[in-house]
This record gives sequence, structure tokens and C-alpha cells, in this order.
Amino acid sequence: MKILAIDTSCDETSAAVVDGRRVLSNVIYSQILIHKKWGGVVPSLAKRAHEERIDFVLEEVIRKFSMKGIDYIAVTQGPGLAVALEVGIKKAKELAKKNNKKLIAVNHLEGHIYSSFVQNRIGNPKRKFKFPYLALVVSGGHTEFVLFKDHLDYKIIGTTLDDAAGEALDKAAKLLGLGYPGGPVIERLAREVGNKDFHKFPRPMLRSDDLNFSFSGLKTSFYYFLKNQSAKTDPVDKLASSFQEAVFETIIKKTEKAIKQTGINRLVVGGGVIANLHLRQLLRNLVKKYQGEVLFPPFRYLSGDNAAMIGIVASYKAEKGMFVKNIEKLDRIPRMPLV
Repeated sequence: MKILAIDTSCDETSAAVVDGRRVLSNVIYSQILIHKKWGGVVPSLAKRAHEERIDFVLEEVIRKFSMKGIDYIAVTQGPGLAVALEVGIKKAKELAKKNNKKLIAVNHLEGHIYSSFVQNRIGNPKRKFKFPYLALVVSGGHTEFVLFKDHLDYKIIGTTLDDAAGEALDKAAKLLGLGYPGGPVIERLAREVGNKDFHKFPRPMLRSDDLNFSFSGLKTSFYYFLKNQSAKTDPVDKLASSFQEAVFETIIKKTEKAIKQTGINRLVVGGGVIANLHLRQLLRNLVKKYQGEVLFPPFRYLSGDNAAMIGIVASYKAEKGMFVKNIEKLDRIPRMPLV
């Protein structure tokens, strides 16, 4: 079963061909250089870049295949940037109608949850599913816990009430004048000073009994700290490291609380922030404490959003006959809920 998947949820134009969990072809065009000088994603520029590149990306990804050999077409319906999502959906509908293929709509968060099970073309890594899992998604737009009970069976048990972790890191980097995207720069600076906590910034919502996140207050606290005259003499690397520690300690302590509340010690983790090596080690240390395991996506699927993980989800949806009933009515859902 070969599926052609498309993802244009934010600032990467991506397409992939998958066969089950095996990725046969994967192409990503990143828009980072376009948005870098603006300090963040500019919707109008993102849409234009998707429109300019999507045909090229699709041609590259199916160069060794033919549309006759493609069984189904999948596309990210949401959540994401509205004007970006519509580019991928429009193209997917066009291809489905032109080639008489059934269409599969996928939630972007499903992709992040399944991303730890992506395989290369020869079927590695050979990870078997051992349900249930506690899924943790940490990205620029999302920070949440999901009970991953079985294939395509999810229950959200914790989510962000305002800024997501990745968004908070990017905003902190902007306040420090580090550019966009800020997360990788903060990671590098924090590593240079040993990932230490030099300033005890707030750890939001750790006293609450729920599993929700809130990073807006932390960002505000950081903003006013930087406005203080004495803070202007502090080295940027120490400030970056301290802010990162505040975000990551919050995530780790909330994850520990989730493990205790659910009794599940098997974690699957997805989202761009998980590329941070320090956070990965913190999660490994935590799970080891509970004799569990944590699964991360391969690094090549962590650099940004990608269609490979969307295709993996689509393969399970195809097995259950979960196709779009009316292609003409398929539309973007920028705030698409997981369940």
C-alpha cells in the first residue's frame, strides 16, 4: 500500500511516499530563510512559498514512482496556519480527482504521535507497538499529553493553556536578540554553560493537580527581568540556559506527574523541541526512574514538520477505511482538535 502524503501546516512544504511505516521517499522545503529576517512566520509569505514550491516538491518525491503506483493520497487538514494548510489541501484534492484516488485527511498531531514509529525504506528501526503509551508532544504550537491507547485511539489528558513550549523558547530568544528560530540557538548557548540554572525563573502550574501547561507567565517574568537594569550585565548564555531550564523542568515534572496518574511508563515523544539533546536526556533519566522506556523519532524527522509522519498515520486510517467521503467539502481546520 503506497500513500503519497502532503504537509503544508506551517513553514515547511513537504511530501512523502510511504508503504506502511516505511518511508520510500521524503522531500522537505524549509522556509526558515524567508521568515528569519522577520523574526517569525509571516502568513502571506508562507502561503506564497508553499504555492511556489509544492509542485517541485511533489515532482521530486514521486520521481522514482508513478501516480499509477500510488494507492491513496493523504494530507494534513489541521491544526496549523490556515493559509498554509489550504495550499496542501488544494493540491491533494486536485491530485485525488485527477488520478481517481481516495483521499485521507490527517490531524497534524497524530503525525507527531506516530513519528517515533517511522521506519526507513528497509524497515528500521523495528519497533513493535506496546500499547498503551503516554504521548508527549512538544512543538512550537503544542505542548500536551495524550493517552495513546491503540491505533488511532487517543485521549488528551493535558494541554497548553496559552503559549506552547517551543513558542516560549522562540519568544525568549527574540527578547535576547538571538534571531529566529530561537530554540536551537538557546540550546547551543545553554550547552556551552553546562545547562545550568543561574536564575530561578518561575515553573508555572507545577502546584496544580492537572496535567496542563502554561508558559505565558514565565515569558512575562523573563521580559520584566530583562528590563531590569541589573540584568543587562548578565551574559546572554546564562540567561538562555536559565530560561531553558525553567521550561524543561516544568515539562519533566509534569511528565512525572502524568506517569504517576496514569500508571503508564512507556513514552512516545514528538515535536520539534524534542530535537533538543538536553531535553531528551532529561526524559531518559525520568523514565529510567520508573523502569520504563521512551521512544524518540529519528532525527531527520525532527528538523521540522514532515509528510512522512502524516503518511504513516494515513496507512492505519486506510486499513480502517477512513477516507474523505466528499473531497469537494474537505477544508482546512486551523484549530483542529485531536479528538
